[in-house]
Amino acid sequence: MNKIVVGDHESRKYKINDCLLKLPVAEYRAAVRFLPKYLDISLNTFHNYRNILLNDSQDIPHEKVVLLEKLFELRPGELYNKMIWTKPLREFIKKG
Repeated sequence: MNKIVVGDHESRKYKINDCLLKLPVAEYRAAVRFLPKYLDISLNTFHNYRNILLNDSQDIPHEKVVLLEKLFELRPGELYNKMIWTKPLREFIKKG
């Protein structure tokens, strides 16, 4: 099995690393131990979440994103590193 190495300079889809790196070292270490348990995922899955690149098709389940936003005290949608713009559904329906 080939390991995929993700460089620190590559843009991530989610701001998990940014949020963790703002913590003091002791809190960072505690958070990395706590978060997988709280989210009911493996440590490996948590690291995979942290390393999803901006253009990857992989995503974190919505429920986990919501929990992470609340834990990191972010507003809804702030964990995602990319703005999503669209018209309201009614505008699409009217044109149809």
